[in-house]
Amino acid sequence: MNLLSAGPAPAETVPIFPLATVLYPGMRLPLRIFEPRYMEMAKACLKHDSAFGVCLIREGEEVGTPAVPETVGCLARIAEWDMETVGILKVKAEGLERFRLLRTKTTGAGLILGDIERMGAEAAAEPPELAESADFVRKVVEALGSARFAEPYRYDDASWVGFRLAEILPLRTPVKQKLLELTDPVARLSILHRFLREQGLVG
Repeated sequence: MNLLSAGPAPAETVPIFPLATVLYPGMRLPLRIFEPRYMEMAKACLKHDSAFGVCLIREGEEVGTPAVPETVGCLARIAEWDMETVGILKVKAEGLERFRLLRTKTTGAGLILGDIERMGAEAAAEPPELAESADFVRKVVEALGSARFAEPYRYDDASWVGFRLAEILPLRTPVKQKLLELTDPVARLSILHRFLREQGLVG
């Protein structure tokens, strides 16, 4: 067992899917699943209507030997699935809520199981940057369509708008991870709004 942080015994254990991308609450993520360990994970999640955890890879690769995940990730549920080709499961996962990964163990099949602590939803906030930021997100959502973004759309919520900006803006992956880890929605939105202004996308 790999002890990632000390603390009381958690109440929840979930399978962990390490990826080279960051999943945010409210984000839709298309996945192609073909490794046996993740096929079994997906089947179990569909059967029991249960969630799995998505974590950015800190060390390693998506395929092969189990990677080392970051310690803050996002729970996901499978919203849609299809198997057009035998052995390849195509799913659309939706981000639920963030969690802290307390400790992990790896099964004989190479699947990481994580003991997690949920971080909970952020408090609603309407900072001054919200109107311009929300207007930018609204234009992107309208351009790309509802298939790309999961409803409900909460343009009056700094947390939701901030996560959508973090999702769609061309930021380096380590920056996206830090934005996931931030627990202040106003601070996150302020950082992203400043980026929008620097890029000439608002104001």
